Amino acid sequence: MPLKWRSKIILFKIEASYGVDAVPAGANAFLMTNVSFSPMEGEDVSRDLELPYLGAQAMIPVGLRGRLRGRVELAGSGTAGTAPAWGPMLRACAVAETITPATSVTYNPISDGMESGTLHFWMAGTRHVLTGCRGQCTMRFTAQGLPYLEFDMLGLWSEPSEQARPAPVLTGFRPPVVVTHANTPDFTIDAVSMVLREAVLALNNQVEPRLLVGSESILITDRADAFTARVEAVPVSTFDPYDLANDQTKVAVEMVHGTAAGSIVTLSVPSAQLKRLSGYEEAQKIAEWPLELVPLPVSGNDQWTLTLT
Repeated sequence: MPLKWRSKIILFKIEASYGVDAVPAGANAFLMTNVSFSPMEGEDVSRDLELPYLGAQAMIPVGLRGRLRGRVELAGSGTAGTAPAWGPMLRACAVAETITPATSVTYNPISDGMESGTLHFWMAGTRHVLTGCRGQCTMRFTAQGLPYLEFDMLGLWSEPSEQARPAPVLTGFRPPVVVTHANTPDFTIDAVSMVLREAVLALNNQVEPRLLVGSESILITDRADAFTARVEAVPVSTFDPYDLANDQTKVAVEMVHGTAAGSIVTLSVPSAQLKRLSGYEEAQKIAEWPLELVPLPVSGNDQWTLTLT
């Protein structure tokens, strides 16, 4: 019997100890879009045998790991101070989660004490288990589109097996609101309100499979956050990106999406360096700027925050 592509079930749970299966259950299910799963990434080493005849060489698979890519709709839990269902996967991207009861949930990058997670991926009755998962995330807000968290997760490989399918609980994933003028009341750069087409924050984690004798792990060894925004060009008397880039002036960026309590998302970049502009772009016969900014730490691990209220 063929395996139906729509039969996928994705479970993800933070590990108490690195690389030890956290045994996620139906309550740890993830609701994702654009899912791709590579269950057996790695390399193939040729034996390079000297044979007295022509022919292909036998190969040995090495460096095995698995990869999950997919998007999660970016929406709060609906209750201020309650963590969203997608929080565990973001935490496994070298991000800390701070909960202020009945008030807010805040995410920020970290350099130490990084968490990891266990992924259980079902295709029909076949279960793939990846432990020690870490990865990276891109936050994307596009006008007249849905806001997304785009994940790329890497984990340690293990043999798949046939297992009873769990019953996924997806009620924690609330519908998002479209990025519009009404739903996204604030986008500013250097305290200047801008007309926005798209804003993207990429964590750009350096995710390394470190598979050695005595230790196998997925490590995040570096990060180079990047923020891009495509906005309507304005007179330089209103906002001068050329002078800001030339003088290496640090600017603050803030975006507020959502208006209902429990579903408000605020992305803040307190100190960003604006890079030199590559040129103008055109859409609907209107000039636009493709702005590139580098979020910089102030005291450390504070180059951006994502706050849900």
